[in-house]
Amino acid sequence: MNVSPVKILLLSFYELGRQPFGIASPAAWLRADGHLVSVTDCSIEPLPLQAVREADLIACYVPMHTATRLAIESLQEIKTVNPNAHLCFYGLYAPVNEEYLRNNGVHTILGGEFEAGLAQLAKRLEQQSATQPQQESVISLERQQFVMPDRADMPDLDNYARLCAGNGQDKITGYVEATRGCKHLCRHCPIVPVYNGRFRIVQQSVVLADIRQQIAKGATHITFGDPDFLNGPGHVLPIVETLHQEFPEITYDVTIKVEHLLKYSRHLPTLRDTGCLFITSAVESVDDQVLQILDKGHTRADFIEAVRIVRETGIHLNPTLVAFTPWLSLEGYFTTLQLMAELDLVESISPVQWAIRLLIPSGSRLLSLPETQQYLGKFDAHALGYEWTHPDPRMDLLYENVRKIAAGKASRKNVFKEIWAQTTKLLGIYAEIPENSYDYERTAVPYLNEPWYC
Repeated sequence: MNVSPVKILLLSFYELGRQPFGIASPAAWLRADGHLVSVTDCSIEPLPLQAVREADLIACYVPMHTATRLAIESLQEIKTVNPNAHLCFYGLYAPVNEEYLRNNGVHTILGGEFEAGLAQLAKRLEQQSATQPQQESVISLERQQFVMPDRADMPDLDNYARLCAGNGQDKITGYVEATRGCKHLCRHCPIVPVYNGRFRIVQQSVVLADIRQQIAKGATHITFGDPDFLNGPGHVLPIVETLHQEFPEITYDVTIKVEHLLKYSRHLPTLRDTGCLFITSAVESVDDQVLQILDKGHTRADFIEAVRIVRETGIHLNPTLVAFTPWLSLEGYFTTLQLMAELDLVESISPVQWAIRLLIPSGSRLLSLPETQQYLGKFDAHALGYEWTHPDPRMDLLYENVRKIAAGKASRKNVFKEIWAQTTKLLGIYAEIPENSYDYERTAVPYLNEPWYC
């Protein structure tokens, strides 16, 4: 049988201001198989209509909610320009939206470890057998032997998020993944419906090679995008130790859940000594009832202890929140503001975090809970989630106000002051912002200047 290389277009629409690993990695796999691969990050560049017109396979990377909605908005244009292309959506949010995507003309859905599935799909197209129903697993957790991501045709790193270190000099930031998935089962997490408590590694040699190529392109800071960096300490710690030995001036940041900050606190000095500037942690709430419903695996007291441990180690802790849920009262929201001020975390929390509203997508573990069912409305296909309304109308009003405040350009401290004023006004009380309870050597809080987290 005569076969010709498949023309493939890989599209990314949004990945938190990062140069997307999710198109650089499969690009390397597909090019190694001899296919003609084009890549476009539509968060930086316009939809490439000529490449769309010529492609046999158009694959959209959807690692998060925002990316999925943006990809769907472009879907009709893609189909109009090239009605004969095979359409694929891949990434975390592809399987949970499978029915909706297939109803909108998407042929192949790939979640989990997607590189091998894309390679298999391209081979079917090459052999002109892609008219058959999807043969690749919708969700694959097969262990893969990765290859170094191919970032050659992607926008330069200085087009992406930078590290603001507080010294007046921003750092060009690279992005890698050392693991995927997570061993935990937090009920609101989009990783759980796909990985169901499992995680997979990217081989150490591949991670380090990817870091080296990004440093060669100007990166002086690296974000590790693992859902939880300490899911596998024995895998990741040698990576950062080797990184520091080779490039002692390079800094990095990681994401670690509160539960692991406590369980693996002995490893925090290693992170500090190898260049870790800050740790992002999905705290989500400081209300124990909400934390129990979300099955976060930590309590309010655990969070306070984690703040102490991380701070004493000399690393900054940057919490993320799910600030608005059906179960948190107005008083509970105010308590959150109070505690974060007392812990001196106001400058460590991105303004958007005060406005994050619980998303309940199809497949969420929250759907089975009676605590969720009583507030649940219909599924909104456009929003890709279930509607819900807070039982206290003041909380929905506060959400709208906070969302507008967080979208402004005020400093983190001034955003907090405005939110504090709005919250106390709705409560009908007067209260001063509490003084922080920590006495320590303060340094500027490092953060990435692309703060969205969904």
